[in-house]
Amino acid sequence: MRERITLTLDSELLKQIDKSIDGYEIKNRSHAVELLLMRAMSGERPTKAIILSGGKNSALKSVIGAEPKVLAQIKGKPIIEHVIDLFKKYGVKDVFISICHDAEKVKKNFEGKNLGVNINFIEEKFPLGTAGPIRLAKPYLTSTFFLANADELKDINLMEMFLFHKEHRGIATVALTTADDPSKYGVANLTGYNILDFIEKPKKQNAPSNLINAGLYVMEPEILDYIPDGFARLENDVFPKLAKENKLIGYAFSGQWFDIDSVEDYKRANKKWEGVS
Repeated sequence: MRERITLTLDSELLKQIDKSIDGYEIKNRSHAVELLLMRAMSGERPTKAIILSGGKNSALKSVIGAEPKVLAQIKGKPIIEHVIDLFKKYGVKDVFISICHDAEKVKKNFEGKNLGVNINFIEEKFPLGTAGPIRLAKPYLTSTFFLANADELKDINLMEMFLFHKEHRGIATVALTTADDPSKYGVANLTGYNILDFIEKPKKQNAPSNLINAGLYVMEPEILDYIPDGFARLENDVFPKLAKENKLIGYAFSGQWFDIDSVEDYKRANKKWEGVS
């Protein structure tokens, strides 16, 4: 619910407001002032992030052998470290990496490295899906946090996404990117910014949009109340509950995104990935 107020501001201050919101999608000056107030009152940006890296390596065995997929080298650096670079750029201090298959190899990769963030491991005794590992991190999740898949590359303005998340008051905000052929992915069905559901791998002509889940999220600790014990998937077990309550928000971005799910994807990313800008 919004209330109308009247403000009289110095013209020089208005110029500073205009400069400070360059690059944001702003409807009008009222929206700009609201955005700046929200930025000031939201406190610190998220300082904690979870990276999901517990999956098996199957798609890339022919090019990386027995190495975990998240350690596949893209431009001379493991995929997962590119994800960490993104979080570091936007002020994340503590990264929690969920590990299951090839756990020791993933841990060994970080031995002796100083990546500018604190690396912690969430060890799954058995696979817990995309939602289960969040429950394991519960003691640390006391404020807004990020979540990302470890086997994708993305360049996205996390501060802008965080402010968008706060503005729309969701429990989870999903980063959405475009796909020329959405039939390979879960496609977002939206009303405004609210995600109603994801249509899994629809025929191209039946897709409700060309916006797909980019595997990066802003979440509130309240999401823990929606995650069942044991194995659980965000897509099937959590997001439908949030969508029913209009608490699942979609944030479309235009930065680079690569899903490393095949040898072709891997080769393409090594040619075209430009790094975190």
